Amino acid sequence: MRPCPSDRCKAASSPLLAVAVSLSGLFVSQAAYAVRPFITDDARIVDHKACQSEMAIQSERDKTEYRVLPSCNLTGNLELTFGGARSKYDDGGTRTTDVVIQGKTLFKSLETNGWGWGLTVGNSRKPEVHRKAIANYYVNVPVSFSFRDDRVVLHANLGGLREKEFDRHRMTWGIASDIQLGERTWMIAETFGQNRGRPLYQTGFRYALIPNHVEIDIAYGNRFGSNTKERWFVAGLRLVSPAFLP
Repeated sequence: MRPCPSDRCKAASSPLLAVAVSLSGLFVSQAAYAVRPFITDDARIVDHKACQSEMAIQSERDKTEYRVLPSCNLTGNLELTFGGARSKYDDGGTRTTDVVIQGKTLFKSLETNGWGWGLTVGNSRKPEVHRKAIANYYVNVPVSFSFRDDRVVLHANLGGLREKEFDRHRMTWGIASDIQLGERTWMIAETFGQNRGRPLYQTGFRYALIPNHVEIDIAYGNRFGSNTKERWFVAGLRLVSPAFLP
């Protein structure tokens, strides 16, 4: 799973929900059919000596959030991500709301009609709350399963989060699916949360403008059992490079 950089991740009984999610859940091999979006992570990483950048605009009840999340694989099996989010509030204020750094490796790469798993370790920092560089650190184990020649891919996450400002630990989880509807179109759905509070969900569609290199996605999200107070809409763009690093 990747850090959820929005205040919408606050649980009914917790100020943070699903922070322990992997940024690199959005970054996959060019050999895969599509780039992974959303919160739940997958058992894939960007190709060796290649990079990806995810840019998204998320509209919530009281603010609009802008995210930029670049990722590169320098060694062959270690994907490094450094990025963050900046939010513009309805009252006119604008500030950086998240800074994230993360590493991800695979123990078994996901293959067509097979399965794979890996490990993600990262740190999520909110500048207005955390004065030091090390803040909410997390670990996550993503597992993915491929069916029908990659036309259906399922993902499951289990991890842990330490919330520094509250000096407590949480278990995190996520379940997601990618279902190919056409040559360039996928339907995506997921649910994610912690061991306390009601889970959240997202559902939407992804379209490949240039397969494996340029993709756009749109989605709607909310909390189970909630009204429109916590809902959000998001539109994203992903750019995946060919191998170019020395």
